[in-house]
Amino acid sequence: MKLSGKVTSGLGKASFFLSQDFYKDNFLKRCGFMPYPGTLNIVIEDDYLDRINRIKEDCTDIIKPDNDFGAVKYIHAILNDEINGAIVFPAKSQHSDNYLEFIAEMKLRDYLNLNDGDTVLVEF
Repeated sequence: MKLSGKVTSGLGKASFFLSQDFYKDNFLKRCGFMPYPGTLNIVIEDDYLDRINRIKEDCTDIIKPDNDFGAVKYIHAILNDEINGAIVFPAKSQHSDNYLEFIAEMKLRDYLNLNDGDTVLVEF
């Protein structure tokens, strides 16, 4: 599936979680990269919601919770036909369903010179 969306600012909470060894180690082991401590938030159009929700529900790739941290489902993805990463679906998210959170090993806003409102392409 390939879809486009608009970059938007997030709540700033992902940086804390992705800087924790529990998540860093799990993503390194499962995805092959150490995630930058933050996500690129992408707002997608409502037309994609049914498909995204099905993918999220059917997703079997999961970092199981421990005593301190919640579960995270993830799916490998490619951003703008060049950046390997993953879309994450945290069990405890405050975002609405039309937000996707993309992780990669670098700060994507800087690496791709992205600003709020820029259109990006996600494939998974």
